[in-house]
Amino acid sequence: MSSLCLVAGDVGVRLATALLTLSWTHSIEKVEWRETWRAVPAGLELVEARVKGSGAGMEPGEDARLVGGWWVWRPERPAVAEVVLARSGVTADWRVCVEGTCRPVGEILGPAADGVAARLVACDR
Repeated sequence: MSSLCLVAGDVGVRLATALLTLSWTHSIEKVEWRETWRAVPAGLELVEARVKGSGAGMEPGEDARLVGGWWVWRPERPAVAEVVLARSGVTADWRVCVEGTCRPVGEILGPAADGVAARLVACDR
């Protein structure tokens, strides 16, 4: 069974979960976007996507349904080896949410990873 890890440069943190949600605010539209990812044998599987609005490349999927003010859908994509999280410092940091608790990536990885792109990967226990 795999869990999920965040890696940036020489810093790596095991998140002790196989399922999490990445949350961020679109830099232009200022709208929140969330994606739920799961560790699977093939890597990372995108379980669900949700967005509070649309515009500037943020259009909901064709099968999206409006639930509590969010457009929610399940993207049909093969598993990926990693998800790269660009972190310029100019926009708000990505947030990692596990069981309803969200923390910025920078808080999880610490100051040694400031300004460095992070990668979400599946890691063996």
